[in-house]
Amino acid sequence: AIARVNRVFKDKEGGLIVDYLGLADDLKKALRDYSNTDQAEAGIDQGKAVEKMQERYEIVRALFYGFDYSQFFSDRATVRLSVIPAAMEHILKQQDGQKRYIQAVTNLSKAYALAVPHAEALKLREEIAFFQVVRTSFLKSTRTGGRAPVDIDTAIRQIVSQAVSANGAIDLYATLGVKNPYIDLFSDEFLDKMRNLPQQHLAFEVLNKLIDDQIKTRFSKNIVKAQTFEAKLEKAVKLYQDRAIEAALTMLRANAEEIRNTLMEDERLGLNEDALAFYDALKSGNSNIEEMEDIKLRQIAEQLVTVVKSNVSPDWTIRQSTRSNISRTIRRFLRQNGYPLESPRTDVVELLVKQAEALSQDWNIA
Repeated sequence: AIARVNRVFKDKEGGLIVDYLGLADDLKKALRDYSNTDQAEAGIDQGKAVEKMQERYEIVRALFYGFDYSQFFSDRATVRLSVIPAAMEHILKQQDGQKRYIQAVTNLSKAYALAVPHAEALKLREEIAFFQVVRTSFLKSTRTGGRAPVDIDTAIRQIVSQAVSANGAIDLYATLGVKNPYIDLFSDEFLDKMRNLPQQHLAFEVLNKLIDDQIKTRFSKNIVKAQTFEAKLEKAVKLYQDRAIEAALTMLRANAEEIRNTLMEDERLGLNEDALAFYDALKSGNSNIEEMEDIKLRQIAEQLVTVVKSNVSPDWTIRQSTRSNISRTIRRFLRQNGYPLESPRTDVVELLVKQAEALSQDWNIA
C-alpha cells in the first residue's frame, strides 16, 4: 500500500509517501490522470523543490572539487568500480570530510525525492546515484561513518532505480582486492595489502572498522580485553585525527597482530568463554598475581564460574543486597584458594562482580 501524509509537520519541507511494495512507478502513472491545476494544489511548489535540490547538489559537488568521477559512468564495470575507493579517499583527505559528505548526500537525496519527476531533477539522477553509492560505501565499510538516524538507502535506491549501478551493492572489499576481510583480517598477507593500498585514508577507515567489529564480536562479554583493545584502537583514531596517517596505520596493524596473538593464547589456555573472562579479570586486577602459578589461576577461574552461578538470582544485578552478597562470596572464595588479595576491599573483587554481570546475561538463571 501507499500511505500519504496530508499535512506538512512543523518545519518539514514536504509530506512523505511511503512505498511498501515498489509502487512508486504506478503512483507516477496515477498522477498523470490529474490536471496540472490539481497537481499544483497538492504538496509543495516543485520549482522551489528543484531550487533546493540544486543548492544541495552544488554542496556535494564542492566536496569533489578537483576530483574527476566521470569514469563511474563508463560501460566497463571494472572501471566504474575503481572510482569508488578513489572517491572515498578524496573525501577522507578533507577535514571532517566523511561526516560532512554523508550529511550532504542525505540532504541532497531528500531534496531530490521532492523534486522528481521534474526534468532538472532527472538530469542529475546518475550523478546522485554515484553520490549515494559512495555514501553507502562509507556507512557499510567504515567505523566513523556510523549510521544515519533514519537511513533512507531503500528509498533512494528506488528514486535512482534506473541510474548506473544504483540497484546493486558495491562490494568495496572486492574492489580493493580483499576476498574475505573478516577471515583474513589477522593474516600478514591481508595486513600488508591494507598497509600498501594507495588510498591510505580509506585503508585506515576500513581496517579500523574491521578491528572494531572483531573486538565487539570476540570480546563483547570480556570486560578486560574489550576495554584494553578499545583503548588502543582509540589511540590509533586519535593519531589519524591528528593527520598522522602513517603512525595511525602502523598502530592499527600492531593492534591487529596483538589481537591475533591473544586469540592464539586464549586457545592454548583451553578455558571456556566464562572462565576465560574471569581469568583475565583475576590477572589484571591485582599487582601481586605474579606470585601465583598460572595453572592455579586457571583452576580458580573455572571454579569461580560455578561458585557465582550457584549464588545468583534472576534479579541479582538490580538488587544491591544480592549484589553485595555475591561480592562477599567471591572475596571469601578467593581467600580460601590462596589468591593474593591486597586488602579486604581490593578492586579485583568489584571487577569480578562486573564481569559476572556481563556474563550472566547469557546464563539460564532459575
